[in-house]
Amino acid sequence: ISPLLSILYIHRRMYREAAVKKEEYQVLEELGRGRFGTVFRCFHRTSNKFYAAKLIEKRRLLNEDRRCIEMEAKAMSFLSPHPNILQIMDAFEDADSCSIVLELCQPHTLLDRIAAQGPLTEPHAASLLKQLLEAVAHCHAQGLAHRDIKPENILFDEGNKLKLSDFGSAEWLGEGSSMSGVVGTPYYVAPEVIMGREYDEKVDVWSSGVILYAMLAGFPPFYGESAPEIFESVLRANLRFPSLIFSSVSAPAKDLLRKMISRDPSNRISAHQALRQSSFH
Repeated sequence: ISPLLSILYIHRRMYREAAVKKEEYQVLEELGRGRFGTVFRCFHRTSNKFYAAKLIEKRRLLNEDRRCIEMEAKAMSFLSPHPNILQIMDAFEDADSCSIVLELCQPHTLLDRIAAQGPLTEPHAASLLKQLLEAVAHCHAQGLAHRDIKPENILFDEGNKLKLSDFGSAEWLGEGSSMSGVVGTPYYVAPEVIMGREYDEKVDVWSSGVILYAMLAGFPPFYGESAPEIFESVLRANLRFPSLIFSSVSAPAKDLLRKMISRDPSNRISAHQALRQSSFH
């Protein structure tokens, strides 16, 4: 078994020859393209269920790409099953490619919803935040930090349940240890990451808080015309609540935003603490 998919033995996952595996699935239309491969809708003949299959060409993978794919598979296998984390269903490979089968979600992400609808109502935002924090708190309880939480990585299943996805940048949390390395997306990355300092799982709380702000306002709290400008805005961490947008937002919701988007990680609440306040009461 190659190192790329050997990790999928976790939770009794079995590896069989790709030729046999492929016969179980009928590949249908393309759903999208990502950094590592193409995603198709597929039909599993044995269970009569539809899934999403990510097809990855090995020849295009760099060493770091392989690490991301291995980490994603390992993390999703380890965290499953959880109602708010995208579930990995199967995996197989041949000499040229590997395929990862995932539960099928709607084509639109949270980013698409915000772009189409603008600011969400406070009850709607609270409902989505609760589901997101359920996933994040579960990750942290299992000793894992996601490190790239953003609206594009938040999907919805056919029942409209939120699913956190894309664990390629995730990292394991050692006992009392910290992480390093600049990962994440400009609008949502925590200031301690940009500053090149060591950090902990609370970087995910910052990102989740920024997502809550974006859901309530229709735009992120820190922005600029370029990545360096966005980073400067994040480092200033000047959190504002424009009255035109936030006049109808409750005081508890604003209070939670301040606690989650705290520039000082020592003053930032944990995912579990945020979850307890996610109903804004």
